[in-house]
Amino acid sequence: MKWIAQFFLLIALGAPLSASALFDQCKDFFPNQQVPTTQQVGRDLCFDDFAIYYSPTDKKPIYTVEKLNGQELLAPRPRRTNQFYEEARLPSHERALLADYRDSGYDRGHNVPAGDMTRERGMAQSFSLANMMPQARQNNQGIWAKRVEEPTRLYAKRAQGEIYIFTGSTGSLGSIGRSKVTIPSHIYKLVYDPAKNTAWAYWVENTNEAQMSPPITYGQLVEKTGIDFHLPIGSSNAPTKPPTNLSAPSKPLVGGWYPIFFDQYSPEKIQALIANINSGKVASLEIQYDQNLPLANKLAQQITTETRLQVSLAQSNPPDSPGVTYERNRVTVIVRSK
Repeated sequence: MKWIAQFFLLIALGAPLSASALFDQCKDFFPNQQVPTTQQVGRDLCFDDFAIYYSPTDKKPIYTVEKLNGQELLAPRPRRTNQFYEEARLPSHERALLADYRDSGYDRGHNVPAGDMTRERGMAQSFSLANMMPQARQNNQGIWAKRVEEPTRLYAKRAQGEIYIFTGSTGSLGSIGRSKVTIPSHIYKLVYDPAKNTAWAYWVENTNEAQMSPPITYGQLVEKTGIDFHLPIGSSNAPTKPPTNLSAPSKPLVGGWYPIFFDQYSPEKIQALIANINSGKVASLEIQYDQNLPLANKLAQQITTETRLQVSLAQSNPPDSPGVTYERNRVTVIVRSK
C-alpha cells in the first residue's frame, strides 16, 4: 500500500511521478541526456556539478548523477568544508533535518562525494542534506571512502574522457529522526565509461561490518534496484571511439540554489549578497540558524532594510560533529538565484 500513499502524496503536491522527472537545467549530467526510469516517486534537483533524484518519503536520494573529468580532478581543488545544511527548495515536510542525524549513530553519508568536487560552489552544494543518506559510520569512513569513492576517482584520472557516476541506496533498516529518514540496507555506485562502452557497479551493505565483494554488472544493478539507467551498453548508439577533444570546458552555473555560510558577521559577504539582490540576481532566500539567532536576525534585518526582498528564517539543529566545533553557531543563507 506504500506506493498508493506515495501516489496520492505527489498528486496533492502537484509534483511529477518519477518516470516524468525532467532535470530541465541539467540533462547534460546524464549519458546521451537520457534520464533513468524508475517506479519510485521523487523530485528532481539540479545542482551546479551534479543532479539528485530525491525521495520525499525516504528523505534521501533515490539516485544521484555526476560527470567526472580526469583533468579537473588532477588540478587544484577546493578545501572540504564540512558545512552541512538543510535543502531550502524542498517543502519542510519533505526535508531531512540536521537534527534527524543527532545521536542516530549514523553518518551524514554523501551520495555525490565532496572529494569529487572541483569548484567551490559545487563543494558547498555537496553538503546539502538532499545529498545525504544515513550511512554506517565505519562504512562511510572506511571501505566506502577508501575502496569505492577513491578508486572511482583514480579511474576517472586515467580515463580517456569524462565518465558518468550514479550513486544511490536501496532497502530499509528502519529510520532515524523526527523526519523518519530511511536507513538504506545497501549502497551502490555505478560507473559508466562511454569511451570504452563499459559499466560496472559497486554494491555494499550499509553496515559497519560490511565486506567488499567484486563489482556487479550493470544488468545485475538494474535488477537489484529496479532502475533503468538507460546506458547504451551493447547498443548501436554506443560510442565506437574515444572523444577527440579531452579538454575540460568551463561549466555554467545551473544549480540555482547555493549556500553562504556565516560563522560570524562578515560585512564583505553580506554586502556582496545585497549587491546581487539589488541587481536582480536573487529570487528568494532562507536563513537557517541553530543557536545563533542574534546573527540570523542581524543578517535578516540588514537584507530587508537595504533591499525589497522578504527573508524567511528556519531553525535547524545540527548534530555535534567531531572536529567541527562551530557548526551549531553557524548561520547559513540559502540563496535562490534567478
